Amino acid sequence: MIYIIPSPIGNLRDITFRAIEILKQVDLILAEDTRTTIKLLNHYQIIKPLSPYHQHNEHKVLHHLTNQLLNGKKMALLTDAGTPGISDPAFLLVRECIKVGIQVECLPGATAFVPALINSGLPTNRFVFEGFLPLKKGRQTLLTKLAGEERTIVIYESPLRLVKTLEELVVYFGASRQCCVSRELTKVFEENRRGSLEEVLHHYKEKGAKGEIVIVLKGKD
Repeated sequence: MIYIIPSPIGNLRDITFRAIEILKQVDLILAEDTRTTIKLLNHYQIIKPLSPYHQHNEHKVLHHLTNQLLNGKKMALLTDAGTPGISDPAFLLVRECIKVGIQVECLPGATAFVPALINSGLPTNRFVFEGFLPLKKGRQTLLTKLAGEERTIVIYESPLRLVKTLEELVVYFGASRQCCVSRELTKVFEENRRGSLEEVLHHYKEKGAKGEIVIVLKGKD
């Protein structure tokens, strides 16, 4: 059996009691970055074997892991922050486990786009999650398509590319489109910057940005 376990996106207390109990019970913990996961485990005094599982090795280790699971091992999968499978590795392993009859259980928990969406003050009844935009191929096509989207739009971005992306959004969506940029969610310096794309772009051109970024955009009227 394998458990998919959301990990805190900042504040280490944002993990469920059940998740901690399962981490103490499994035989092996798969980690996107063992250096990050060990901090969480140390905080809760959990001592378990760790094995790396990330986008660069997931194809190579897939069958080895499913063989161990078929032989009765219990595993937990954690990514660096948030829920595995949401812009993070997990899909391939979950699909293969289902295919060969291994039980998969995904726990509810932290994921960055939910608090960002709620904090934005924009409509939450219907929304579309795009994750990270393509860096090159298909980027312009997708932005053109999203410009006509009537639902609230949620995008992930890195702080290094934030200003460039906001500049592109002004071009495709218009300077007056309402948005919210959330960063450092659940951390000491959490910020939710709301306003028009033009206003938010001006702020980050002057101030810069650090931390993981979630951009929430109002849908087209």
